[in-house]
Amino acid sequence: MHDVASASVADPRPVLDKPLMHYGRRTLDRLAPGTEQPAYTCFEVAPLTPHFGAVLGGVDLTRPVTGELAGELRQALLEWKVIFFRRQHGFTAEHQLALSAVWGDPEPNPFFARTGTPGISRLAKDAKAAGNKNIWHSDHSFMANPSLGAVLRAVEVPAAGGDTMWADMAAAYDNLPEELKQRIDGLTAVHDWEASWGALMDDAQKAAFRASWPRVEHPVVVRHPRSGRRTLYVNEPFTRYIKGLSEQENRELLDILVLQARIPEFQIRFHWEPDSIAIWDNIAVQHYAVNDYFPQRRVMERIAIAGVPLA
Repeated sequence: MHDVASASVADPRPVLDKPLMHYGRRTLDRLAPGTEQPAYTCFEVAPLTPHFGAVLGGVDLTRPVTGELAGELRQALLEWKVIFFRRQHGFTAEHQLALSAVWGDPEPNPFFARTGTPGISRLAKDAKAAGNKNIWHSDHSFMANPSLGAVLRAVEVPAAGGDTMWADMAAAYDNLPEELKQRIDGLTAVHDWEASWGALMDDAQKAAFRASWPRVEHPVVVRHPRSGRRTLYVNEPFTRYIKGLSEQENRELLDILVLQARIPEFQIRFHWEPDSIAIWDNIAVQHYAVNDYFPQRRVMERIAIAGVPLA
């Protein structure tokens, strides 16, 4: 914080500096320090940014996924955190299930509409059902074993709008001040679905869901189960409070932590086209479905990949 009397004309920063303000370069590492740079032979990699998100080209996902391709896809997702494919003509629900099996079994979302294919959820929005996923979040953090990732395919896209954004939460952690990292190290947060999904339910419905979906706890900072990288793991709709802190301390700390997903340097934005596919690492990122296409129609089908405990 600068004193008005001591602020220099040459100092470009405003007098009323704020804790979240940042000037100049951020730490943006694609891989954890010391990790060897992977090489790929099954596809070309076109990065969206130097450190985060990539479109993979030269691969036809309607063909059987070989062991070599599966291994490179797993490595690419660990490296880039979100990978994209375009022009996958003829890609069906069966192809989507085969692709998601590269990472694990499907994990249904109890609040999503199902399709005729087990494991696949359908997200259909139009003039009668507006999009409501426009908040930064991590899928299924209200579960004891949150999903490891997701495979999302575009079934029908609007003429304009309807993009999806992702935020790199490893970068969000890396750029926290050291004193804040020390403060949150070892803390545990409580996650719950009721404040979000429960807002659409009556008391009887909430009681029925509560029997199957109790509140759960996750570390505020997790070590990614496959890369080992430290990642900030709190999100606005599902993280209710941090254990051991007062109400005021919770509000102040969570306000700082959830805002990290909104920093542009940590983000990518993908414009959907017909036959596009996105796969993301749900532990490493948060995402935001931009709700700017109403009343146009947008239909997506998603498979969530079953997770593991994060503690």
